[in-house]
Amino acid sequence: MSKYVTRFGMLAVLAAAMALPASAGEYPDRPVSLMVAYSPGGATDFQARIVTMVAANDEYLGQPIVIINKPGAGGKVGWNKFASGSKKDGYELAAYNVPHFIAQSIKFKTKYNVENLEPIANWGADPAVFVVNRDSPFNTMKDVQDYAKANPGKITVSGAGLFVGHHIAYLQIEKALGEKLKYVPHKGGAPAMKSVLGGQVMAGVNNLSDAYRSRDSLKILGIADVQRNEEFLPDVPTLAELGFDVDDSSVNFRGVMVRKGTPQEVIDTLAAKVPEMFKNKRVAKQMKAGGSPLRVMTRDEVKAMWAKREEFLKKLLAGL
Repeated sequence: MSKYVTRFGMLAVLAAAMALPASAGEYPDRPVSLMVAYSPGGATDFQARIVTMVAANDEYLGQPIVIINKPGAGGKVGWNKFASGSKKDGYELAAYNVPHFIAQSIKFKTKYNVENLEPIANWGADPAVFVVNRDSPFNTMKDVQDYAKANPGKITVSGAGLFVGHHIAYLQIEKALGEKLKYVPHKGGAPAMKSVLGGQVMAGVNNLSDAYRSRDSLKILGIADVQRNEEFLPDVPTLAELGFDVDDSSVNFRGVMVRKGTPQEVIDTLAAKVPEMFKNKRVAKQMKAGGSPLRVMTRDEVKAMWAKREEFLKKLLAGL
């Protein structure tokens, strides 16, 4: 009961605080919200709660960051609301996922894109992995390929939505296998993983971090990256090692952003404090315990990454 009371109390404090005038004091002088466009319990939500847990420390923001989940349509629901309706005062932040929001803005008519959002800092980079239930007859990607060849379109594969990192990895994997599979989009990584664990789908493309935490109930057959993850899954080969033409295009970069038009002094404060918050020793320890790779990047580094990924994704998605 206390957990829910605490959460309710914090949300009530946040709601009351956000009603105060923006000029009440030096930024930030009240709690800050961070919108996560995915379900509670998934990798983005799980990691966002870890990397913001020390926000109230005086050396960082001196105010708590409260997570608000707005899942749906692979992130489109939350990001559309954020880009069109959130305040530009620094008290309403959002977690970004790349390639997700960039790929969606290329393939769909969205209210968000790299032009109307401002990056603050990046906290991690999470590769996609191809997983099956521990009881699955598939033990290798070759097993998957052989079954798909004999049963076109019969292998169901879950992922966290359309044109998210999981879907991009899936498209690359399907093309590399040379066989037809069936993609089943979900409202985030957590429900997508539950479908694999519960046997509702035959396989899944999910985050390395989610797979790591569920590794005792899964077989992780390959990583969609250019090198093995020596820190968490040193024995799992990359898909490229296995002979499949899959690179790191789907690696999920996660971080914090604001709407374009947020005052520069607020952006400067966040850009100075947030990356240091991500480097906190307690944060690093908790991220490692959860199998979540840290990759801290500054605002300028993220801006360059966004631009590079957008250019790359336009070419990649045209070919898929």
